[in-house]
Amino acid sequence: MIELRAAETDDELELWRSVRIAVLPNERTAPVAELRSGGGFMLLAFRDGELAGSGSASKSDIGGGAVTPRVLPAHRRRGVGAALLQQLARHAEECGHSEAGSMVDDAGSLAFAQRFGFSETGRQVEQVRPVGPDEPRPAVPDGIEVVTVAERPELLQRLYHELALQAFEDMPTPRKVEITLEEWKAEWLNWPEATFIALAGDEVVGMAGLNFDADQPDRAENTLTAVRRDRRGRGLARMLKETATAWASAHGIREIYTWTQTGNDNMRAVNERLGFFTRDMSISVRRALPL
Repeated sequence: MIELRAAETDDELELWRSVRIAVLPNERTAPVAELRSGGGFMLLAFRDGELAGSGSASKSDIGGGAVTPRVLPAHRRRGVGAALLQQLARHAEECGHSEAGSMVDDAGSLAFAQRFGFSETGRQVEQVRPVGPDEPRPAVPDGIEVVTVAERPELLQRLYHELALQAFEDMPTPRKVEITLEEWKAEWLNWPEATFIALAGDEVVGMAGLNFDADQPDRAENTLTAVRRDRRGRGLARMLKETATAWASAHGIREIYTWTQTGNDNMRAVNERLGFFTRDMSISVRRALPL
């Protein structure tokens, strides 16, 4: 028997987190407080009284709804994923979304999505870099000053309006990425002292940083790396990422990982020159609602 239950209490949200951590061990999972602030619909699945999976439905960054069913390995091919997906899709439709997207990470998950009418729309590559104990801090180009968000919090809105929005427009996604200032600050800037800004005088020209992972504090995820269009091709992205890597080294981080769209060849090449290697790939899928 399959039972679906909304995850609302802290204990229920921790159960939800436990499934995501088990299914996606190489990725950061948001803590309970962040899950609450995100406003998504969180669902738990039980099979014969045992925790079997979880899922969420929320607004997608590229429009429509985002639905993400996940099933623990021991409970797969028992109808749990289908039950989760159908309930999440109904919730997305009730919220007014006319289509839904998701991410799948292997051939079996892609086949499951295709069985429900989802089609591939793009791919993302996970790149990983081991961090040594004595990573050097890079030289900063003449005329550039590097500060952190912790040192200059008043620059947050300028980072969003002058850099992040440009970067979102340039991402090779099926539709334009749309993230509000509040969503960006909550999901992409959880470590102000590890988020670096490049300034040319009073001009904000670049940024890169790290997201803290409370479950595995010896690793971190690269947040958005962005350089103003008229300043690209001058080594600022590389310098900022090397600055973040040196900071990570000095603070006990031993692995940095990042996700990049397959069409973003320039950033993937920068990462490769910095010692990143490809570890995984995730496939974006999408379909119209109702399911």
